[in-house]
Amino acid sequence: MQTTLAEMIRDTPQGREADAILRSCVHCGFCLATCPTYRLLGDELDSPRGRIYLMKQMLEGEPVTARTQLHLDRCLTCRACETTCPSGVKYGRLLDIGRAITEERVERPPLSALKRYVLRKMLPHRRRFATLLGLARMARWILPREIRVKIPQRRTSSSRQLLWPAARHQRRMIVLEGCVQPALEPGINIAAARVLDEIGISALRATGAGCCGAVAHHLSAHDETLQQLRRNIDALWPHVQSGVEAIIVTASACSLMVGDYGHLLREDPDYAERAARVSELARDISQVMLAEAGALRQALRHAARASGTAIGAAPVAPALAEVKVAFHSPCTLQHGLKINGAVESLLVEAGFSLTPVPDGHLCCGSAGTYSILQPELSERLRADKVAALSQGSPAVIATANIGCLTHIRGGTSVPVRHWIELIADRLHA
Repeated sequence: MQTTLAEMIRDTPQGREADAILRSCVHCGFCLATCPTYRLLGDELDSPRGRIYLMKQMLEGEPVTARTQLHLDRCLTCRACETTCPSGVKYGRLLDIGRAITEERVERPPLSALKRYVLRKMLPHRRRFATLLGLARMARWILPREIRVKIPQRRTSSSRQLLWPAARHQRRMIVLEGCVQPALEPGINIAAARVLDEIGISALRATGAGCCGAVAHHLSAHDETLQQLRRNIDALWPHVQSGVEAIIVTASACSLMVGDYGHLLREDPDYAERAARVSELARDISQVMLAEAGALRQALRHAARASGTAIGAAPVAPALAEVKVAFHSPCTLQHGLKINGAVESLLVEAGFSLTPVPDGHLCCGSAGTYSILQPELSERLRADKVAALSQGSPAVIATANIGCLTHIRGGTSVPVRHWIELIADRLHA
């Protein structure tokens, strides 16, 4: 595609990046078939190709309007288009640039602006969110249904399940615990730490770290995003210097975000080098478990022998084989991180029976704050996803991201859990 970027952005880092991305697009239209919003709405401007046209006009100096903002807002940033694109267009990064410009130039209606402000000031702050969640649980019965279904019930867990294992191994990795996950599902990070402990790796906690920055980033709050990134790097850096093998994240959306720290802080002279190192060490928990598959297989067999079942080379006990799991692969896992089949293979290794999930490449509609800001489209996508996940009558739905977990749970009576919890259950049956 030929471009003539406006002077106001042409020679900036964002302008140079946007120009390269625009020029890589050949407008073949392959992306339309996998775009969730285009499939729902049938409007070319609600497709990647249409949004690229809108952003091209904006970057070339055309007026930025509320119409442009509407179509960019409707994008889930699922990046399914990137998986489909034969030209390798980095659509997600172009969208971040386009959204930031529209946020600067188009004034939002007061209610819309307030919603986005509250989300930025509540979700990334662990204590604030935990307090709000506690109040919401107490007032659950008076809240509207569309809000009530998003509030999870407290799950009862044994004290052992909520106990972080002591550091006792020479190999060490550090876990970035996140912002909403410790309040919504505190057992997920602990399950990861317990599995790592079983395979000979000590999982350390990153005291002082918080939200990965994804919420502020996707709401185009640039300064807030960079503040959160710098805070996390400051908290992680002593551990990096001490030689931890990896920085582990159990939410795939956050894994993707931490992997972008180097890119987002590339112009910061004080943080660019450290940010690049943090991104280099960042690993989704699925990547770690896949790399340690041999040790995990050994631990699972040991646990199976201890419980009187069998996994792996020996026949699987009937009761074990009957546990059917539908795995929902989050967009951030399959389209962002490009991790496909890893979790499924680990679940099969642990003795679970996977059910088929049609159209597994499509988004569930969670997409960070999308389910709050675009509830109608989000619920339609969730209904389709739940129908697909339910086709094989699973006993449990597993996923790899806290946002998808809570969103899908609001649309089904089937239990929804993080896949690492299922592995932990097998190891500690």
